[in-house]
Amino acid sequence: MIYTQDRAQQRKFLANAWQKYLDKQILEPLEDQLSQVIKIHPEYHSLIKDIESDYFPEQGETNPFLHINLHLSLREQLSINQPPGIQEIYQTILGKNQDPHEAEHQMMECIAEMIFSAQKSNTPMNHQAYIQCLKSIVN
Repeated sequence: MIYTQDRAQQRKFLANAWQKYLDKQILEPLEDQLSQVIKIHPEYHSLIKDIESDYFPEQGETNPFLHINLHLSLREQLSINQPPGIQEIYQTILGKNQDPHEAEHQMMECIAEMIFSAQKSNTPMNHQAYIQCLKSIVN
């Protein structure tokens, strides 16, 4: 599962995966990936259970569900080197700061910017701008 536009379904899947992890149940591959990301974010452990909460970035709030899914999206991109060259960019960023989690966070800012820009202008995601953003981290 879960590639859906339905926020409630996505959040429920994520919360269920985390609960299965906590209960030491066997996880499906995607559940395991989600649990690994949640595990490195202890600040979200208690928030994951509340799938109804709203988060307002303009008020400085981080949406833990979005954040976790951005990690997952980036990891998927890296696993298939799509867009082409993203693995090389990641390795360069990682070489600079030596922290895989921080490298992901830096790159996720570019993903979030691309998504926000597309939503704001009601246009398709600009992958060229995304790559340029990633390259700006390196330079």
